[in-house]
Amino acid sequence: MIIVTGGAGFIGSCFVWKLNRMGIDDILIVDHLREGDKWKNLVGKKFEDYIDKTDFLDLITNDLFDMSRVDSIVHIGACSSTTETDADYLMENNYQYTRVLAQVCLENDINFFYASSAATYGDGELGFSDEDEKTPEYRPLNMYGYSKHLFDLWVLKNNLQHKLTGFKFFNVFGPNEYHKAGMRSLVHKAFPNARDKHEIGLFKSYHPDYSDGGQTRDFVYVKDVLNVMGYFLEHPDIGGIYNIGTGKAQSWNDLANAMFKALDVKGKINYVDMPEQLKGKYQYFTEADLTKLRRAGCDYEFMSLEDSIADYIQNHLMKSNPYL
Repeated sequence: MIIVTGGAGFIGSCFVWKLNRMGIDDILIVDHLREGDKWKNLVGKKFEDYIDKTDFLDLITNDLFDMSRVDSIVHIGACSSTTETDADYLMENNYQYTRVLAQVCLENDINFFYASSAATYGDGELGFSDEDEKTPEYRPLNMYGYSKHLFDLWVLKNNLQHKLTGFKFFNVFGPNEYHKAGMRSLVHKAFPNARDKHEIGLFKSYHPDYSDGGQTRDFVYVKDVLNVMGYFLEHPDIGGIYNIGTGKAQSWNDLANAMFKALDVKGKINYVDMPEQLKGKYQYFTEADLTKLRRAGCDYEFMSLEDSIADYIQNHLMKSNPYL
């Protein structure tokens, strides 16, 4: 059995789709559905069972869950909001929950894969290297990034990097993200206006080195992410903490223009004021260093930004059933 936490969420549900395509359906999904439409991400997926994240934690901490048939836990579930201000909640949900799962896996010789984040790198001044010796130097800009950073540090402090596998996701976009509200990618948020009004709004720049819309990100398509995750699932003996991005930073203007091209329209970009709460915590540049990933033997070639956005828009967002 493979347990996927956050299995009804964005990357988690897409990974269940990936597992199904690999011929795997002995899957337990752990999540917290509440009143939203996240359940729609599960429709059409093949899995054995579903359990609420709180119930699952209670079962494993009280030795009431049979771990003997579990091969791997893929822990994607977390609060992914970069604007979440409840630090206690983030510590409990993102850090402590992850640590409990990791310890259970270590005690039962179960493969453990977990989601870290590029938010751990802070403003990027110190680079984006995922080498172990560099990790303690980074200073995240928000509590979400810090909660992820803390677990990376716990892994390294306890010399567990060869027994566990972490994924530092960069700016992931793609199908099944619709439920993420403000944390959705710009592609999803801007799609209706781009389609109907041929307009996209981007933040103005408040950094002298970047023009309006010239701020850059390492945008990575979720389908590429799944292939890298699949590689490590098939090579659980490798271990380590790895960047998952394309290794190529591109501007928000590039992304907007790729959207207009996919829609086959001549579009207009409007530059808008950045919210005050973001100005001091905004990353103007992110770019995954893929040296360590390539050293681990993963030579997967990522799709171009234009091709990724074209696939997302034409094969998902413009369809009546946009899910993966």
